[in-house]
Amino acid sequence: MVSKSTSDKHPVAVIGAGSFGTAVANLLAENGRVFLYSRRPEAVEIINRDRINNGQTIHPNVTATNDMQEITDKCYLLLPSVSSDSFRQVMRDMAPFLKPYHMMIHCTKGFDIKLEPGKSILDRDVVLYPQDTYTMSKVILEETCVKRVGCMSGPNLAREIANQHPAATVIASKFDEVIKEGEAAIRSKRLQVYSNHDIYAVELAGVLKNSMALAAGALGGLGYGNNAMAFLITRGLGEIIRLATAMGAEKQAFLGLAGIGDLIATCTSPMSRNYTVGARLAKGETLEQIIATSTEVAEGIKTVSISKKLADTTGIKLPIIQNIYRALFEDLKVDLALGYLMEYRWGYDADYM
Repeated sequence: MVSKSTSDKHPVAVIGAGSFGTAVANLLAENGRVFLYSRRPEAVEIINRDRINNGQTIHPNVTATNDMQEITDKCYLLLPSVSSDSFRQVMRDMAPFLKPYHMMIHCTKGFDIKLEPGKSILDRDVVLYPQDTYTMSKVILEETCVKRVGCMSGPNLAREIANQHPAATVIASKFDEVIKEGEAAIRSKRLQVYSNHDIYAVELAGVLKNSMALAAGALGGLGYGNNAMAFLITRGLGEIIRLATAMGAEKQAFLGLAGIGDLIATCTSPMSRNYTVGARLAKGETLEQIIATSTEVAEGIKTVSISKKLADTTGIKLPIIQNIYRALFEDLKVDLALGYLMEYRWGYDADYM
């Protein structure tokens, strides 16, 4: 039985009308009224008129809007679902309308980094340390007055949720009331919800697995089989845990739904955006061609570049990530990048435990 909460009386809002934001809005709408925010007035008009967005039929309980004042006045619970590149600016835009009683549960699996003006993460002279990377909960805390923050993460492919397939997710927060509000708002017969108080580890698990999805897509694009995929997933989990612990996270969350669960889903599904990028790369397209023809952001491209820089400064060996980085940004052929992994001297199995 789902507990009663303020979400039973007040609408909730999803910030961002991309494919995942739309899928989440439809899930929430099964339990009550939902506002779906898009900054584009033309998108709002189409959603409210045609009742379809990103190929998904919009639930009758969903109302699209581009009015931040309206959603922050009417909703206590807000779920940002925008790309990491836009996240900080969206929080700055929302900040004047937010009050300390608001709760935020973000759905974004990406990093925010602060660089000197004019610098890119790909510049050779850019040095990045763990303290230079921000998860989205840290961005919320830094840019707004909202203190009760959580995240939603797990094996949640947008298209499967849109197709109403059963799934499970994790709501993570240091605050019990955030977890309860999130569960009450989104739990349904087709979405099971688990809790975790280690929000930092859950966020890192969701972000760092993006790199492995790219590698898995490359592997799939080359036509390799399940033996190779299992090899990649398990060794990839080791790399993720080693990097995350170097960034100050505990290991436990990586062995649960938000860790290995999300890793399996995203590494084995062509529905994953990051998997798709890797597969197209393996079939001969350049990164520029892929980006130019993609309709939504694949966070893995940015995650690989950030993870590689962190490997450089921490001294941690991340052979999968480092070779995928070379395939993405240094024109190394994908088959050669994966071939290097077969020559690597691994050492002990499960050496990250």
